[in-house]
Amino acid sequence: MGSIAGKVVVVTGAARGQGAAEVGLLAAEGARVIATDVLDDLGEALVSGLPPSARPALYRHLDVASPADWKDLSGLLRARYPVVHGLVNNAGIAARERLPHVQLAAWQRTFDVNVTGALLGIQTLVPLMTEGGSIVNVCSVAALSGHVAAAYTASKWALRGLTRTASLELAGRGIRANAIMPGLIDTPLMESASPAFTGAALAEIPAGRIGAPCDVAPLVAFLLSDQSSYISGAEIAVDGGMTGHVSHKRIADAIGAAAGTAATPADCGEGQ
Repeated sequence: MGSIAGKVVVVTGAARGQGAAEVGLLAAEGARVIATDVLDDLGEALVSGLPPSARPALYRHLDVASPADWKDLSGLLRARYPVVHGLVNNAGIAARERLPHVQLAAWQRTFDVNVTGALLGIQTLVPLMTEGGSIVNVCSVAALSGHVAAAYTASKWALRGLTRTASLELAGRGIRANAIMPGLIDTPLMESASPAFTGAALAEIPAGRIGAPCDVAPLVAFLLSDQSSYISGAEIAVDGGMTGHVSHKRIADAIGAAAGTAATPADCGEGQ
């Protein structure tokens, strides 16, 4: 993918999981990567562990929900680089509370990171981009159907909508925006998922396996590259075929049964 060589790309949520895989591949392909996260020790270790041929990559602390952190990053980028070519809004958190038990604080925090963080990134970095710039928003298959994790699902639908708006609004500046929809991927985000969820979801994947971060990173690299210059507003699932047929109700029922909250038949009375 020589078409990303020399490009300046910011990746959020880069310290581990999908973000770390994206940083590693982009750097290996010659991009100048600025890896950002709040997990500073992991982020520093990631960048320092890249092979010499994959440098210069930088790590910087960034809370995506903080306008001040984005402002600081903008100052760094303006001082170091003439232009920014790509933004990967990868940072995200899980929120697994089901209705009607969603806590308002958890709901707000989920939107702060998963949606507002992406908005702030776009607002901050678009002024540094020129024609050919590319934004990749990491959504989820939860944004393609109804899932039971209410805050997470709603936030990913919102991020999907933000992506479409960005693809429309920024086209006049020659900047593209696309969304990728990972399915069940083996990352630290999945560690909080229940065995009932994982087992039921795995049974719905035609590929027969959980995905790995390395299954996602090449698509991110492609969407940042010049080879995808006519792709914008796209929503691409990386899920082993899960959303090709998905029946999430079976997954939801399995989780409910494991938690002892399975639905019971309604009492409709005797009729009239």
